[in-house]
Amino acid sequence: MQRWRGYDAAPGGWGRSVVTIGVFDGVHKGHQATIGHAVARARELGVQSVVVTFDPHPAEVVRPGSHPAVLTEPARKAELIEALGVDVLCVVPFTPEFSRLPAEQFVHDVLVEHLHATLVVVGANFRFGHRAAGDVALLEQLGRTFGFGVEGGPLVAEDGTVFSSTYIRSCVDAGDVGAAAAALGRPHRLEGVVVRGDQRGRELGFPTANLLCHRYAAVPADGVYAARLIRRGQREPLMAAVSVGTNPTFSGRERRVEAYALDFSGDLYGERLALDFVAHLRGQVRYDSIEPLIAQMNQDVERTRHALA
Repeated sequence: MQRWRGYDAAPGGWGRSVVTIGVFDGVHKGHQATIGHAVARARELGVQSVVVTFDPHPAEVVRPGSHPAVLTEPARKAELIEALGVDVLCVVPFTPEFSRLPAEQFVHDVLVEHLHATLVVVGANFRFGHRAAGDVALLEQLGRTFGFGVEGGPLVAEDGTVFSSTYIRSCVDAGDVGAAAAALGRPHRLEGVVVRGDQRGRELGFPTANLLCHRYAAVPADGVYAARLIRRGQREPLMAAVSVGTNPTFSGRERRVEAYALDFSGDLYGERLALDFVAHLRGQVRYDSIEPLIAQMNQDVERTRHALA
């Protein structure tokens, strides 16, 4: 998969293409269906498939301070999109100037002049241009003017719930990592670098990796989870019991993500890890002494083994 920074990175002599556009945070089942449709149509037509996405998130530029929790960091999103068979990932820098581009100019400059779209595949709620003034009807009208077709990507739903990034964020925020995984088509992943904490877990016999995550990362609700811990360069993930929260037994105030890797005795400091959240085990509890906490942690380990078996 080719990766372009900006649509003006399209090479000279670039031919026709099938284009789909979106933030695609999470690359969930709905996104997979839309992108997959674009890839299939491109192959049928014998042209290249292009996914256009944006960085940073448009919400942060249009309404500073409103950046939503991020389900997939840029590198992870690119990996997931590549796995769908896409030919080109075009990441457009979403600047204040770009946000003011009128809908008609966006179509002309991006889809026609640079990407030479023969077909554009979008979701039913697709909006584009300054103040999101453009919709699918306008896109179809402009398509007739400039000579490209427009097709809708299929909606993906289960039990009446349409899968969307907003829905998945709400699941993660509530700690329902099972529902999030059902919509994503895989477990929700959290990535970060292991930094030094209070060393309290080591004293209790459960040394944990304290994960420093991206400031906008979608961190699950406070509680204890069963997760798979993925290390770079390692084929097999480790089982991990993960605590998210403030360590109320020790009157903690800083919210942390701490992973206890089962059957592992090495040093993880400084490593960049990923945690795939599989199951919510329990909420956070404040204990009056160390002994019941240790007993509970032993139970958490056994429940983690069972959940990941």
